[in-house]
Amino acid sequence: MDDSIGKYGLDLHGTLILEEYREYRATFQRLRQLVLDIIDRKLGESGLCVAAVEARVKTEESLAGKLELKGSKYASLNDLTDIVGARIIAFYTDDVDKIAALMEKTFELDKECSVDKRRMHDLDSFGYNSLHYICRIPKSLYSDPQCALINEIRFEIQMRTALQHVWATLNHDIDYKSGLEVPREYLRSLNCLAGLLELADSQFSQIRTAINNYRRQVEQLVSNGNFDDVPLNGDTFRSYLQLKPFDGLVKRIAAINQAEIHESSQMPYLQVLKYLGFRTLGDVEKMRKLCTEEAFQLAVYQIGNTDLDIISSTIALQDLLVIQILKNGGGEQGLIHMFNRLNGETLSNVERAQRVLDCARQLPFMKFL
Repeated sequence: MDDSIGKYGLDLHGTLILEEYREYRATFQRLRQLVLDIIDRKLGESGLCVAAVEARVKTEESLAGKLELKGSKYASLNDLTDIVGARIIAFYTDDVDKIAALMEKTFELDKECSVDKRRMHDLDSFGYNSLHYICRIPKSLYSDPQCALINEIRFEIQMRTALQHVWATLNHDIDYKSGLEVPREYLRSLNCLAGLLELADSQFSQIRTAINNYRRQVEQLVSNGNFDDVPLNGDTFRSYLQLKPFDGLVKRIAAINQAEIHESSQMPYLQVLKYLGFRTLGDVEKMRKLCTEEAFQLAVYQIGNTDLDIISSTIALQDLLVIQILKNGGGEQGLIHMFNRLNGETLSNVERAQRVLDCARQLPFMKFL
């Protein structure tokens, strides 16, 4: 028997369990890495976004402390289900249940030993919230004839939100590391803090649900063509662009020179639209319908006498905006402001605006401005 074990002051039973732990420590480390890899892979496949995934093997010191307190509970090392432990920290409370469902499909779940501490509080109390699953790795998922023990060892997976993790860490430090009994008034403050964190968790989830519902409603309005009812912002403009509203004009412009179309993001033009006072997608759609022919004619004057054989997919929206600015009296300064917002303030934007304006002066509507 290793003399170093005696330093923990354990009885014979606890010492034997500790020796067994030392014998299989390498297997526990292998299991830890395997569990971590499987969880990472399954989360990636599911598309669930989490704050962190971590795993550890209980240290000898930590195990000795546990055995000293309640070693008589365990007949053997196999009864300790948290030697290997993983933790998945989610952002939202409703994601914890989704993660739990994924873990149930992935691992063999020991339901009798698993605990949902979120449901253990009275109506007027707050505290530690976390979902604890006790699992094994099924042979259908992984097996090694040289180490059959891998599929027999139970391990723990804790699932909680980031705020629940903050509370658990603070509570653990105060309860177990101070070595002092915490006065009642401080416990009351901690209880209030737990309630605030629980409320914040709930509010974050509700806000996310509300935002997702709003986005779905907006996407439905956009897909149905109800543009006047949709405010112009990053999300709605992106949904609008997915309908490819400017593709027809882009293809007409490309056909002038039989040019190839280079795909570029049109999202930077959102700031120009807002600068010009566009408030809804209906405003953008109105511009598209009213300015398309002049925008096409402008493109003819711009590239018709050139050998340009590659154009950007943004040319249609840019020329539409040029026509919109000129029709509303923005003139050269309006064009300069547009190019400044797209490219940053440089002298080249002045020259570019002048070239565009020279081409636009050949359009019939310019004679009346």
